[in-house]
Amino acid sequence: MTRVDSIDAAITKVNARLKVARLGLQIERRGNTLALRGTLPPRPGSNRVKPYQQRIPLGVPATKAGLKQIELDAKVIAARLIERTFDWAEYLPQEPTLTQQFPTLGEMVDHFQRQMTEPPVTDEAARAAQQSTWAKAYAPYLRKLMRHVEANPRQPLPEAIVATITSLPAHTRSRQVGCTALKAFADCFEITLPQDIETLWGSYGNSKTQRRVLPTDAEILAWYDRIPNPAWRFVYGMMATYGLRNHEVFFCDYRQLVTGDPEAMITVLETTKTGLHDVWPFYPEWVEQFRLRTLLLPDINTDLGQTTLQRIGQQVSTQFKRYQVPFSPYDLRHAWAVRTIHFGLPDTVAARMMGHSVAIHNRTYHRWITLRDQQQAVRAALGKRGEG
Repeated sequence: MTRVDSIDAAITKVNARLKVARLGLQIERRGNTLALRGTLPPRPGSNRVKPYQQRIPLGVPATKAGLKQIELDAKVIAARLIERTFDWAEYLPQEPTLTQQFPTLGEMVDHFQRQMTEPPVTDEAARAAQQSTWAKAYAPYLRKLMRHVEANPRQPLPEAIVATITSLPAHTRSRQVGCTALKAFADCFEITLPQDIETLWGSYGNSKTQRRVLPTDAEILAWYDRIPNPAWRFVYGMMATYGLRNHEVFFCDYRQLVTGDPEAMITVLETTKTGLHDVWPFYPEWVEQFRLRTLLLPDINTDLGQTTLQRIGQQVSTQFKRYQVPFSPYDLRHAWAVRTIHFGLPDTVAARMMGHSVAIHNRTYHRWITLRDQQQAVRAALGKRGEG
């Protein structure tokens, strides 16, 4: 477990204690610092009149000692909120600071880029993946922000960020990625936005997934046998069994799988889109049925100094079309996710294995998660009726 994973796990435990105590505050890790978030009175100068969800930028280091300190701070702040003696002046940094340190938006963007690409990596493949993520997921939206600010020089930066997001087509992946990028930028400089970015996200993930017709398990099994190339059959089987992204198949630690470990867990490596995470098979029996313990990957260029994760993923999609598979590689991933929901796997665990946040997982698979929860509630209610 890395230091960051250890701190995140500790934060989860402390947040559980805060929740049980009903303090109304939660701890968030923002890079190398910790902050508190909760329903708080409007900040000085705000046009809000009622309390709303905000963050207190305490600047406490993300260490075990810092976590103990911020847990004490949470208790003190919660008491002041109850007593109505909470005062923002004790927690807000003295102004002006941001404009002194970063006179121009361009300098802020340069600083943000350095923050997003640290710590520096020496591995060539990891560095290429890092640069690709910046170029595709952050830089385009920050350029849009800079053009907007240039065209509207008198508009406050928080409003400019929201205006840049709303200029992106609603309910699209572009809007989704733009929200993520500009929220991270705002968080980096502790910029309080006039509108919660989550309300601007739209329904891209949820609506697209609900309209997708996923292959049944029987169809997945049938099409495995129709792929003539053994190496591409292996790719197909891995994606179906482990819910991997197209490119992730080529960047995994398969040691436990190929050495016969009963759990057949694999590790998706750091060089992938969402970094290091472990995955277990669903269904476990597909490991043997698809003969996945014999590692057989196609001979394609995976040197990220010469190619990109996107190009590698495109080659997988091309092979699906070549073999006339009637569903996309991502349909196998979504079918795996829905399968874990039906198995009753906790959403936090499934999200971790898919390499994305719980919020994205719940948004994307909301339909099936809701159905599962409804079914469980109905069965519990009927069970109580039978007991009476």
